[in-house]
Amino acid sequence: MSKWLATLAMLLLVSGWHAATAGQLLAQRPVHTYSIVARDPDSGQLGVAVQSHWFAVGSLVPWAEAGVGAVATQSFVEARYGFAGLDLMRSGLDARHAMDALLAADPHSEVRQVAMIDAEGGTAVHTGEHCIQHAGHLTGENFTVQANLMLNEGVPEAMAAAFRGAQGSLAERMLAALDAAQAAGGDLRGRQSAAILVVGAEATGQPLQDRLVDLHVEDNPEPLVELRRLLVLQTAYEYMNRGDHALERNDVDAALQEYGRAQALFPANQEMKFWHAVSLLNAGRTEAAMPVLEGIIGVEPAWRELLRRLAAAQLLTVDEPVLLRIEKIGAVNGGD
Repeated sequence: MSKWLATLAMLLLVSGWHAATAGQLLAQRPVHTYSIVARDPDSGQLGVAVQSHWFAVGSLVPWAEAGVGAVATQSFVEARYGFAGLDLMRSGLDARHAMDALLAADPHSEVRQVAMIDAEGGTAVHTGEHCIQHAGHLTGENFTVQANLMLNEGVPEAMAAAFRGAQGSLAERMLAALDAAQAAGGDLRGRQSAAILVVGAEATGQPLQDRLVDLHVEDNPEPLVELRRLLVLQTAYEYMNRGDHALERNDVDAALQEYGRAQALFPANQEMKFWHAVSLLNAGRTEAAMPVLEGIIGVEPAWRELLRRLAAAQLLTVDEPVLLRIEKIGAVNGGD
């Protein structure tokens, strides 16, 4: 079946959307402001990032599926552009044909702003003629940026320049685009929530594993600042996971390197330090673990109780002299 025939077939399937929505009143408030959909050409990862003066924008705007594509549906949001757009791309249509099919079935396309990218990096974007100004979009290789209800003109251009010039992971580059949008004036109404979603290049059959980044800031006076903090925190925990995997291979030196990277990103995070120390103890690196434990238990003696419980559950495999040394740490620092 040709792509055009496939488009026609899918239009017949979504014709119920037209019938269901034709008589309905439009939402009275635009939900979104600016977003980016993008693909990393090296890894094949696909993603969406968004910021808005709207509560929990991450539950409405971003859609992505590993090996299929990514969608941002905004302005007067119609969620079907998200799940139906992914369905169409999964069926074999590229982003452009999927977008055309859905726009043709939408009786209110003039108030929609929608962007799509497929697994090959093909893009499609639509800014309806009745989207609230300043509104517009810009496409580039492996990305599209779009904005509506902006304080100033030039936001898509600022986002595109920032994305092209940024370094790092796809998530970091998309966040740079959001930062640039805010710096260029951002939403006329201000800011409230933000989200970022990144999926892998190929589906693994386990959707949760396919979602590499899925972070939401639901309500915050500085949503992009908080989103960046969460992204750094996730990166730190990824280093911790790599350290655990290295220990499973009995590569203690590699594990320590990964744990060190994690703690360099968030040096005040007691939980990272705790599990680092536990891993060191289980690897027989008692002398390296003890200073870490002293710092943790000195701040909060309850960590000592968790060590006891891990030992009781046979998740901490150390001999009795080591347990006694841990007990003394608690006593010296005023523990129970």
